[in-house]
Amino acid sequence: MAIQDSNFLGRGWSFPPSFELQSGTVDLVSGDADIQQSLHVLFSTMPGERTMLPLFGCNLRQYLFEAAGPALFARIRKQMETAVLYYEPRITILDIAIAPAGPIDGQLNVTLTYLIRQTNTRSNMVYPFYLQGEGTNVRRIP
Repeated sequence: MAIQDSNFLGRGWSFPPSFELQSGTVDLVSGDADIQQSLHVLFSTMPGERTMLPLFGCNLRQYLFEAAGPALFARIRKQMETAVLYYEPRITILDIAIAPAGPIDGQLNVTLTYLIRQTNTRSNMVYPFYLQGEGTNVRRIP
């Protein structure tokens, strides 16, 4: 069951930012969509990238090119829990499950199960984390 008026959870710009051409306004999101987009921004931002909030972010890029396994999963889980603890007060993390997307994909699917504190509602999201940082547009140069 969806909450009809969830503006009290917060409202912010959609991510990535988009604009309404007719009215000239910014598209906004609220409720759980706002929380999920905020989490995506938090996990995708390296500490130091935001000038006014230099500690904001989650240092997941340090794990690029590492072998997927229980030790790596534990370090990723700890990084994400700490980032949420400091920068997303609207939720409490209940579980973080990490699993490879495929045997050679180089992608981990990180499933967050969390509780929205204000509404006592359980929700989840999947954050894709890519262990391989190289580009995919490779072509042969003659």
